[in-house]
Amino acid sequence: MSKIKTHSFKDSHFLNKPWIRSISCVLMAQVSLLLTLSSPLLGNEKESTSEKTLFAFDDHSIPWKNNLKLTMVKPEKHASNPLIPRGEKGAVDEWAVQYYGSTIKHDGLYKTWYIAADNESLELIKKGKGFSGLRPAYAESDDGIHWRKPNLGLVEYNGSKNNNLVLIDPPDVAGIHLIVIHEEDDPDPTRQFKMLLTVSAYVEGSKGSSTITLFSEDGLSWRSPTPLHFEEGYLPEEDLILPSINFEQGGLFKYNGMYHLPGQQFSPSVWQPDGKRVGRVMVTLRSRDLIHWEESTALGFIRGTAIGKVGKVSEDEEAHLASSIWNRGNVQLGVYGLWHGAQKWQERGLDLGFMLSNNGIHFREPERDYVFISAGEEGSWDEGGLLQGQGFHHIGDRTYVYYGSWDLTKPSYPPRGGVGAVSVERDRFGFLSAFNSEREARFVTAPVEPEGKSTKVILNVDQIDANSSIRIELLDELSQPIPGYSGSDAGTVSESGFHQVVNWPKSNSGIINLKKPYSIRVLLPEGGEAQFFALYVSN
Repeated sequence: MSKIKTHSFKDSHFLNKPWIRSISCVLMAQVSLLLTLSSPLLGNEKESTSEKTLFAFDDHSIPWKNNLKLTMVKPEKHASNPLIPRGEKGAVDEWAVQYYGSTIKHDGLYKTWYIAADNESLELIKKGKGFSGLRPAYAESDDGIHWRKPNLGLVEYNGSKNNNLVLIDPPDVAGIHLIVIHEEDDPDPTRQFKMLLTVSAYVEGSKGSSTITLFSEDGLSWRSPTPLHFEEGYLPEEDLILPSINFEQGGLFKYNGMYHLPGQQFSPSVWQPDGKRVGRVMVTLRSRDLIHWEESTALGFIRGTAIGKVGKVSEDEEAHLASSIWNRGNVQLGVYGLWHGAQKWQERGLDLGFMLSNNGIHFREPERDYVFISAGEEGSWDEGGLLQGQGFHHIGDRTYVYYGSWDLTKPSYPPRGGVGAVSVERDRFGFLSAFNSEREARFVTAPVEPEGKSTKVILNVDQIDANSSIRIELLDELSQPIPGYSGSDAGTVSESGFHQVVNWPKSNSGIINLKKPYSIRVLLPEGGEAQFFALYVSN
């Protein structure tokens, strides 16, 4: 058997042609953009609902402050990046490893799914027939740093099954962006792995993109639960499961029993609340089962010059691509594309930004246009532009975020991509410290609901010692100190660390036996350099 049959799509972005203002061409442009990027994925170690995380930069969870300032912490790029490089000549990913993908931890292994593209894929792209030629591939690691591409023996490519392509039924499925999650509590074992894949499709009467759902028992052999009949690389409108709208997915998470799928749209598919046109903005779709989708969307985030004026797609400061998500239960963290628009293609840039939400719908930045990960220097593997995948993991005492690359600056089409990682010390994305270090600083959290259970308060702090302890008090719903947890009975933390349990002198333990909601007041000492990163309330 020869190389896998693939289709291609015409992409004005990809081919560096002037921006064509028709809807169909704009859609194609977005498609190519996705191609050169990588895919977002859900770093889906099962999040504990018994622990709430209150980050220093979460102004909804920590609304009340005095004498405090916020400092965001830039993550460090791993010295061995890219951790998952492109393959050698003749490999399925010889031209691109696009991390429009996902990284999860399952059965003791870190597992990554990404989009693989070979040299033939590039030629098919230029001919203009959808996403054919772009195939999901798989890699795995014991430690999240050193990766291998196993020979899965599932898909014949160039006369051999010695490759890392996953098997998909039907076999003509191809796509540009994927998200994978694993739900071990799904009663149907054949559906415990779930993939959402962006495919070329007919939407709103034109060529565009949409999402299909695939299920798997092992994460390697996938099938569609609904009929798929691709025509020249495009899914017909009658086979859509999403509403018939042009939509490019960004992340996936489950919230209050519903699957939430953030993605991007632009006018005329979406508009500002007052009806003004917009460039690319973030919206969210939702579903109970990943097959039946609510027709209504929620507008979640508008960036920069898209607000209050008519937006120009790809020429403004936009949110492209929409955010991948780390669902921490009471808060969702996101990494999204900070698109720096310009009229000329080679003057455009793409860093990665950082955002959060407390309701799974409406997102905000801790700092406007905060650059979480910067594109690399000229000549580096991640120069020109970056892609966010959905991969977030605590590994040892560090928190890793996986990402990909897409170079916008080159006029030709050199091999590109790979999967890299950045990291911060565990959960230390940003900290609160005294604005005036000669005065005491403090904050009060939003009320915490103990849900009828005993709780503990745990701090992630630095620059603390016995001479500069942090004091912690509990307040009732009227912000009055609660006896046994305040004043002389206040808790203290006298050591730096990622997981410092607050002990209460009266009970000589860390257990809080309160049944009603309470707020937490944290007091940073005067004359010190205390840094507060996060607070955890554990049941």
